[in-house]
Amino acid sequence: MNTTAAAVNKSIANTNKQQTAKEVIAANVQALIEQLEEGHSDALAAYLTAMGRFHNYSFGNILEIARQKPDATRVAGLYAWNQLGRKVMKGERGIRILAPMIGIRRKKDEEAEKDIRTQNQAVLVGFRAAYVFDVSQTEGAELPEFSERVSGSAGEYRDRLVDFVIAQGIALEFKESIAPALGMSYGGKIALLPGQSSAEEFSTLVHELAHEMLHNAERRTATTKTVRETEAEAVAFVVGKTIGLQTGRASADYIHLYHGNAALLTESLEVIQKTSAVILSAIEKPAAETAEEPEPELAQAS
Repeated sequence: MNTTAAAVNKSIANTNKQQTAKEVIAANVQALIEQLEEGHSDALAAYLTAMGRFHNYSFGNILEIARQKPDATRVAGLYAWNQLGRKVMKGERGIRILAPMIGIRRKKDEEAEKDIRTQNQAVLVGFRAAYVFDVSQTEGAELPEFSERVSGSAGEYRDRLVDFVIAQGIALEFKESIAPALGMSYGGKIALLPGQSSAEEFSTLVHELAHEMLHNAERRTATTKTVRETEAEAVAFVVGKTIGLQTGRASADYIHLYHGNAALLTESLEVIQKTSAVILSAIEKPAAETAEEPEPELAQAS
């Protein structure tokens, strides 16, 4: 672990246990900025890779996992691993994430009597520290793969992606006239250059879909063209990396576009994560196993 990450770990460990999700995100984004400013350009690639691997997790917890164990591929708590026939190896250190605590807010007697179905109301009362472990930190029974992986070919993911694009009401066509561009987004229509390899076509379609999802409304006027292109490329990196494509096109140096502005970087990373998660959820197998976040802890709220 590098010096910057170690310092952030120490600062987070010393904060109040009721640390908010926003505080965790802010600490991680600041750590990312410092690592990139020191020349560790692989830091962003690790964060983007984690977005794909853990797209069922919250944005804050994805940042937590990526910072503490960049090479993590599948995480779960002690109980979950035990249920899968695996044990955490002695001496392994858990990955700290935040788990929500859900409380029960009781209504006054006279209010509760009006409608018995809504006597008690569930509310978020805070977060608690929870610990998960990567599969590399465990031993035991072999695990099934999450889903079929591909190498250099999008396989059936390509058809699922096309189906998703069409389901969004976006027209898809192939046009040689857009060359030398590989793809174009027109707001409700995507054009692809014919003749691309399977991997390139898939990546290009994800890139243009990201533009359709992110950059044809308010965000188009609120960002520069360079930022929009980089966000779309980051989404393509996350999705492509997750399904097994060999891609190294993540623009790790785009941190400099924000001139150290943590708020703008946080916003950008969050929209990349959310957009990637929507696309991955749409194209993954219905029966594919997914790692769930810890169950909420019940607590009484006054």
